This record gives sequence, structure tokens and C-alpha cells, in this order.
Amino acid sequence: MTDHKNGITLNRRSVLRAMGATAAASMTLPGMAHAKNKTIKIGVISPMTGPLSLFGDTDEYTVGKITDLLLNGLEVNGETYDVEILLRDAQSNPNKAAELAGDLILNDEINLMLPASTTDINNPTADQCELYGVPCISSNSPWQAFVMPRGGAEKPFDWTYHFFWGLEDALGTFTGLWNSVETNGKVGMLFPRNADGETWGNNDYGLPPEVKKAGFEAFAPSMFEPRTNDFSAQIAEFKKNDCEIVGGITYVADLKTFITQCNQQNYHPKVVTVAAALLFPSGIEAMGDLGTGMSSEVWWTPAFPYTSSLTGQTSRELADIWEEDTGKQWTQPLGYAHALWEVVLDTLKRSADPLDRAANRDALKATNLDTLVGNISFGEGPHPNVCKTPIFGGQWVKGDKFPFDLKIVDNALHPDVLEPEAKMQLIDRS
Repeated sequence: MTDHKNGITLNRRSVLRAMGATAAASMTLPGMAHAKNKTIKIGVISPMTGPLSLFGDTDEYTVGKITDLLLNGLEVNGETYDVEILLRDAQSNPNKAAELAGDLILNDEINLMLPASTTDINNPTADQCELYGVPCISSNSPWQAFVMPRGGAEKPFDWTYHFFWGLEDALGTFTGLWNSVETNGKVGMLFPRNADGETWGNNDYGLPPEVKKAGFEAFAPSMFEPRTNDFSAQIAEFKKNDCEIVGGITYVADLKTFITQCNQQNYHPKVVTVAAALLFPSGIEAMGDLGTGMSSEVWWTPAFPYTSSLTGQTSRELADIWEEDTGKQWTQPLGYAHALWEVVLDTLKRSADPLDRAANRDALKATNLDTLVGNISFGEGPHPNVCKTPIFGGQWVKGDKFPFDLKIVDNALHPDVLEPEAKMQLIDRS
């Protein structure tokens, strides 16, 4: 049941791993007998392997859970439909994501697309959907990264929609963290040479100009090549300018290399606030004691006050079930992986014809849904195809149940949603 040419159609082994034997039968798989209902096809593209695979963990797991919910099909306008979920592994490669998207659209003739996470997967998939006229919903990357590189600054897209926070929110969170502790206000900016780095590091709408506007000094040396083994140039620049803060975006392997070389080269910033890499407990654990005190944006936490429109679960209940099922600590993409499916299934239920792409697009555009990450609607966002969601500032501290815990230490942007759980502390390397 594995499609070696085009990716992965969720097979019995992966469903068994995520769901248990009973739920395995709920996935509509090619070659399996199923009821003679009409079938809605949903394409899912995820970075299940490669450097972005930590995002893919929650994607595959959530597909298993949604499969269980769809055991008896999906009722739309009084008619029951089978749902076939075609899960593909983009291998953390944008070119692969585009290839898989084209195949799902042209050969599998999907009715709706869900690129599950990260700019490298979302954008090439969305571009294919825009080209061929397929409704698409994505998340897990700042809205600017979804809009700007794809030429959407001047006009809305026709088929592709996105919900997440923006760089302006990350800035507010980062500076909220930095203003809560005493430093010299000098920030070394760390950006990879890829779509995320070029967006976050953009001199017009990225972090560097906004950091300066917020009263900090920003020093942005050359971008680094992802998976590099040498950060000497960046570290030298930060040391020369006495940067007590490091801010930017990296992935886990690069941050581990960077912070290890900082320690070797006697550079000890008081604050390290980095997007992406610090989302995951495993990323912090990989750095050992060097990870203690690092800070990051927080998109979702078990403390979120919202509930699922699909299951009625609270965020805390979703996290507890994940930890029980997997034996691993909850991670932030889990809430968004679930919320994406809330939007997908709500869209299909409201569609005039779930087998018609245009009807599904119209239903997606009209979304107004309370989800596990907040309300999703596309009427009042910063761009017609975008809905913004809450963001907070968090810091990793020594944990009890697990080696590290992520504590909310800044709620400046959304004080009505969550209260801080702790106060921000400087990193102590003494």
C-alpha cells in the first residue's frame, strides 16, 4: 500500500503505529474494500523524513486520529461520503513537495489539498494548487512567508488559504521577552539561506528593521547555509559587536551546531530567542544543558483555553492523549495539525458539493470556525487569504516529568488568552 513513486499512501503499519489495530480499518486505502459511497479525496503533504521531520510526526499521528473519526464516512448535505486521505512524504524538500502536489492533483484528482507544515512544504504545494485550481489550506509558517515569496502582496490568491501569526507578531513576542530582562540591547540576527531565512531576514518587512524600530541594535551578518558545520563568521560578528542577545530562525541541527561552537569559542549570549528550532523538546534535549534558558515563540500549548470543534477535546486533553499514545512530550505543531483538520472537515461539510473543487474553495473562503488554536476566518486578516492566530513568548526550563518544560513568560500580544506561567530569566553559563 505504499506508493514508492509518489510518496506514501497511509499504510496499515503507519496507521497501526498511530492509532492501534482497531482504528486501522478506518483509513480508505487503495486496494481495500470499502462501501460504495462517493469518495472525497484529500491530499496531505508532510515533511515526514529529513530535517523537518519533527513537524511531520504530528501530521501522520493526526491523520490516524482523523481516520478513526471518519470510520463511518462524512455526511454532507444529507449524503454520506467515503474519505480517502492520500498522505505523501515530501522528505523536507520543496521540489519534492511540488512534484507530489502535481501528481495528487493531476493523477489522483484530489478534491482538496492540505500541505501540513513549514514554508518549504506549504509554498510549493500551494503554488501547484493555485496553478491547477485546487482548494488548499495550510499553516505552521508566518503569513508573510506564505504570501510574499508567492507574489501575493498585490492581490489575493484564488485557491490557497493560510492561518498562522505573522512576523510582526513574532517581533512583538521577541521584543517582549527581551524587554523583560536586562541586557545591552544588542541583537545578533541568525538566519539560514532558505525561504524562511530570507523572509525573516528581509530588510523591508522582516525582523532586522523592526528590531531597530523597537529600540534594539541589530547586527545581521551573512546568512548561513543550512546544515553548515561552521558558524565562525556569525559568532565572530556577534562577539565583535558585543551582542548579548541572539535572535532569528534556525532548525534543530543548525542551532545545536551554532550553540556548541558558541560555547567552544567563549561566546555566551544572555538571551537566545530562535524560531522553529526551539519548538520541540527533542531539540532542546539534543543540546543538553546548553539548551536551558533558551526562548522562543509559542504558537500552541496545552494551556490554550480553546476546544476542538471535531471532538470537544481541550488542548490539555489532546496533549495528554499524545503523550500516552507516543510516550513523547507534547509539541506545538500538534495543536495546529488538529486545527487544520477541523477546518478541512468543516469546509467539506458546508460545501455545496464536496466533490467539486470550486464549491470546496467557496466553502473554505467562507470559513468562520472556533478551533483548538482560536477562531479561523478569512474576512479580517492582513491579507484576504490569511487568518492570524495567537502567539506567546516561552522559555525552556528544567522539567519534572520530562527533561525540559516550556513555560509561557510573555503574553503581551494576547493578555486575554493566557496568563504567564513564569518570569523570563537570563541564560546562566557560569
